[in-house]
Amino acid sequence: MVELHTPQMNSVFHALGDATRRRMLRDLASGERTVGELAQPFAMSLAAASKHIKVLEGAGLIRREVKGRTHVCRLEPGPLASAHEWLGFYERFWNSRLDLLEQLLRDESVAEEKANKAKSKKGDQ
Repeated sequence: MVELHTPQMNSVFHALGDATRRRMLRDLASGERTVGELAQPFAMSLAAASKHIKVLEGAGLIRREVKGRTHVCRLEPGPLASAHEWLGFYERFWNSRLDLLEQLLRDESVAEEKANKAKSKKGDQ
């Protein structure tokens, strides 16, 4: 079971709470990107992109490597796996609730059909 109150989990969910950072992670899933490449789809400054990248780094979601004057980022998927495991609890919770609702609706439908058949038999007599 994943610990619920670890600082890393808090950092991961904080980092994932921003659409720009989620998009950056998605872009990094297909391979390394420079800070400029990560900033480009958002038409933001390198300084603004760097702030987002620092949040992702702090959460352990990416690793930045300096190659000369270029900063190259790559995805670190481990913390995402922990977040996914934590969210899995709620997926199982809602699936069980929806399965129960589905069964209740089926039972109600069967009972309705039986009642309608009984009414139609009485009407035929």
